[in-house]
Amino acid sequence: MMNINEIKQYLPHRYPFLLIDRVVDLKLGESVVAYKNITTNEAIFEGHFPNNPVFPGVLILEAMAQACGVLGFKTMDKTPEDGSIYLYAGADRVRFKQQVVPGDQMYIEATFVSEKRGIWKFDCVAKVEGKLAASATIMCADRPVSE
Repeated sequence: MMNINEIKQYLPHRYPFLLIDRVVDLKLGESVVAYKNITTNEAIFEGHFPNNPVFPGVLILEAMAQACGVLGFKTMDKTPEDGSIYLYAGADRVRFKQQVVPGDQMYIEATFVSEKRGIWKFDCVAKVEGKLAASATIMCADRPVSE
């Protein structure tokens, strides 16, 4: 539904920190499904861990937050160019169930829960081959960009 160039219109992140490769389903105000291809040539694997590469849990959470950002920006019909930024505000009930490793395609599913005073809450899961890798409730704050 959204390729990488379209995603870049809604997220200010760029390589090496853009962690969503494609959006495959999007229901405004409801949910998003996106994926990230985990490749062995990512710089993170030089140190995490050289002989046993594992995609870091904090980056799984960041990928979830980026998927939430796409859903939030699309739902609000605005982009970072409109002077808005969607900041990571928190994560609750974080659980990691299995490792994510090079060669995996990690699917992220985020469902809108609520919005109050610009703080958006989403229930998220990350899956590999249909199996739960991680889950969390992610909060993001819609804020104006300060110059």
